[in-house]
Amino acid sequence: MIINDVFQISPLSHLPVLLPAPPQPRPSPAHCLAPPPSSSPLSATSTGACAVSSQGRAISSVARAERRIMAEEGLHPEQVKVLMKATVLMRHPQQVQEIIKSLKKGGGNRLQVISDFDMTLTRFGFNGKRCPTSYNILDNSKIVSEDCQKKLKDLLHYYYPIEIDPNRTVKEKYPLMVEWWTKAHDLLCQQKIQKYQIAQIVRDSDAMLRDGFETFFNTLYQSNVPLLIFSAGIGDILEEMIRQMNVFHPNIHVVSNYMDFNESGYLQGFKGHLIHTYNKNSSVLEDSKYFEQLQAKTNILLLGDSMGDLTMADGVSKVGNILKIGFLNDKVEERRERYMDAFDIVLEKDETLDVVNGILTHILCEEDQAGRQEP
Repeated sequence: MIINDVFQISPLSHLPVLLPAPPQPRPSPAHCLAPPPSSSPLSATSTGACAVSSQGRAISSVARAERRIMAEEGLHPEQVKVLMKATVLMRHPQQVQEIIKSLKKGGGNRLQVISDFDMTLTRFGFNGKRCPTSYNILDNSKIVSEDCQKKLKDLLHYYYPIEIDPNRTVKEKYPLMVEWWTKAHDLLCQQKIQKYQIAQIVRDSDAMLRDGFETFFNTLYQSNVPLLIFSAGIGDILEEMIRQMNVFHPNIHVVSNYMDFNESGYLQGFKGHLIHTYNKNSSVLEDSKYFEQLQAKTNILLLGDSMGDLTMADGVSKVGNILKIGFLNDKVEERRERYMDAFDIVLEKDETLDVVNGILTHILCEEDQAGRQEP
C-alpha cells in the first residue's frame, strides 16, 4: 500500500517477537465498547442502505430486507446498528449475519484480530489532504534530502498504478513490488538516518490513527483479545506511532519491516524478510510461533485495505470463522465490485473504526454469555 505523494515500501526484519510494552494501567473495566460518539463522521446519516447491487447502486428495499434478516437471525439492527451505516457495502448480507452470530457465540475466548496498519488502522485522508503512511512519515521528514524525496516520488508514480491495477495478476505484480521496496530501501539507507530521530519524526508528522482507535485498542486489551498487526510498512515507525497514542498494549504483536542500525546508530538496512503488499502470508511467518500459541483462537476478525491483505490469516492452522472487513479508500469506482467479491464487509471512504468497534461490541459485550464456548 503505497499512497501519498511519497509512499510506503518495505523489507521485513526478523519477524520480531512482540516486545512487551512498558507496564501500562489497564483501561477502565468496561467490558462493552462504548457506542461511537454522535459527532463521528456520517453517524447522523447512518441509516442508509448497506447493500449494493452489481451496478454499485444502494437499494433501500434491500436495506429493509437486511433488517428483517437480522431480526430473524437474532441480530436486531439495534444490536449491530453500525451495519446500517451509509459507508457499509455487503455482497452477501445474510452470510455476514451468520458469521457475526458465530463470532458472538465464541466470544472473546475464541477471537483474535489480524489487521493491516497503513490506511487500515490509520486514516487515508483528513480535511481533503492525504495522510502519510509509515513510509511517508520517513520520506517526508526533514532528514530526507529533496533529491531523495524526488526519487522516491518517481518510484511511487511508476509502481503504485501497478500495485492497484485490477487487470494484473498477483504473480505479475509480485516481482515488481520487490523491485520497488528494494529500490526505496536503498535510497533511504543513503540518508544517514539515526535511530534516536524516529520518535521526533513521528511527532512532527501528519499521520493519524482512524477515529475510534482508542476504543478499538483498549477494548481488545481489556478483553484479552490478541491483535496481530501485519504490515508492509516500517515496524519501528508504526510502533512509535501507536506508543505515542498510548495504546501499545501487551496483547499486540507486530510483523513488519524493521530498520537495522549499525553500532553508530545509523540506518544500514532492513532486517530479515522483505514484506510488501503481496507476500503478507505464512511465507514470512515461518519462523514465528505466534499462531501456535493461539490454537484456541479459531475465530478471526481480519482488517485490511488491499487485496494483498486477504492472505494475512493464512498462518492460522485451524480457522473456525473469519470475517473480512476491507477499507476501500482509493479508486473507489474502479475497485468497488472486486472488493465486494473479496471482503465480507466493505467500508467505502470511511475514516473511522465505528463499524469495527460496533461489531466488537456485539461479540464481546457481556450480555447473553450462556451460549458462549469455553476455551
